[in-house]
Amino acid sequence: MTNITRDDVTKAVGQVDDVTIARIIGSGASAEELAEAKAWISNDEPLINAGKPLAKCRVGELVDLLTEVELTEQEDEESPTITSG
Repeated sequence: MTNITRDDVTKAVGQVDDVTIARIIGSGASAEELAEAKAWISNDEPLINAGKPLAKCRVGELVDLLTEVELTEQEDEESPTITSG
């Protein structure tokens, strides 16, 4: 199990800010843990139905972090753009 790189993060999450990338890498998570966190965020029902325990430890930390990123992106999309006239 190897730690993830910046490239791994951008492939999995897309373009995010450097602080978020650093937080994800700093979690010490592996690529497998990042993939599991993405699966929990995408749709937790199949994981729960498969008897998978709720995400915790590094995967849980990644779920929280990625959820925060998604909420920020949604807020950015919903906020009106101010133009000078």
